[in-house]
Amino acid sequence: MTRVSALATTGLTTGLVLLPQAGLAHPGHGRVGQGEMDGLVDGSLQSALQGFLHPLGGADHVLAMVAVGLLAALYGGRALWALPLAFLAMMTLGAGLGLAGLVPPHAEIGIGLSVVAFGLALALRVEAPLAALMALVGGFAVFHGLAHGAERPETATGLGYGAGFLAATAALHCAGIGLGRLTGARPVAVPVLARLLGGVLTVAGLTILAQGA
Repeated sequence: MTRVSALATTGLTTGLVLLPQAGLAHPGHGRVGQGEMDGLVDGSLQSALQGFLHPLGGADHVLAMVAVGLLAALYGGRALWALPLAFLAMMTLGAGLGLAGLVPPHAEIGIGLSVVAFGLALALRVEAPLAALMALVGGFAVFHGLAHGAERPETATGLGYGAGFLAATAALHCAGIGLGRLTGARPVAVPVLARLLGGVLTVAGLTILAQGA
C-alpha cells in the first residue's frame, strides 16, 4: 500500500468511527424488543435515503463529485481509483467532524472553491504527481463532508446517513468516470472536451461562490 493510499484509508476509517459515535449521541440506546428492532431497521433505511439525497440536492456537491470522476478518467492508471477513494475517505472524515459540531465558519466557500479548482484542473490538464492530485481532491472533500455532517436531519442516524451519502457520492464519481471514458473513445476530441468541461465547471463554481457571497 502506498503512503497516499494509507492516508486515504486512515481518513475513511477515522470517519467511519466518528459517524456512528455521533449518531449514538441520543438517549435510550439499550436492549430493544422486536417491535423496536423493526423500527430501527426502518429508521436506518430512512436515514440512508436522507443521506443519499443530500449530495444530490446541491449543484455544488453534484458538480464537484462528477468532476472528481472526470479527473480520474482523464488521468487514468492508478488515479482511476485513487482520486475517488481520496475524496470518499476525506469526505467521511469531514462528515464525522461535522456531526461532532466542529464546522469552521464559511465552510460553504470551500465547497464552491472545489468546483472551481477541479474545473481548472480539467481545463488546464495540470501535470502533477498522483499524491498532489489526491491531496487536492481530498482537501476539498473535507468541506463537502463537513456540510453533510452538519446538515444531518435530527431523525437520521449517523451510520445510516453516512452510508447514504457515501453511496450517492460514489455513484456521482462513477457518472464522471463514465463520461470521461465516453469522451475517451474519441481520442482527438479529448483535449478539447476536457477543456470545455473544465471551463463550464469553473464558471459554475464561480457562479456558486458569487451567489453565496
